[in-house]
Amino acid sequence: MNIQIPTGKNTKIIEKDLSYKIVGLLYEVHTKLGGRYQEKIYQKAVEKVLQREKINYQRELPVDLIFEGAKIGKYYLDFLIEERVILELKAVYRFHPEHFRQVQSYLKTNNIKLGILANFKGPKLIYARILNS
Repeated sequence: MNIQIPTGKNTKIIEKDLSYKIVGLLYEVHTKLGGRYQEKIYQKAVEKVLQREKINYQRELPVDLIFEGAKIGKYYLDFLIEERVILELKAVYRFHPEHFRQVQSYLKTNNIKLGILANFKGPKLIYARILNS
């Protein structure tokens, strides 16, 4: 798993402008709602701000899981934004390793370079940028 941490060096940031915009909107939602609701409330609020900003997205996008040419399951992306960034929302007390693995598998399966994992639970928004390694 590759989590991107800014180092202060002149490193290339994947989807820099779009991801900064997304994170800003996530902070806006958290500032207005706080950290006390269920995940589905934050999904609806994020959808509203994406619509307001005229950002192209798909919500709860169904994706088939294929193994050796056969469909073996289905999962749903919280958001696919501009066909370039997967956004996965949580409302949990803390991230767990499976949350990162979930986003990493979504990135690999869909051949997307960047995922953002955001947690709304608590007094401040916590997020991670996850790269498809």
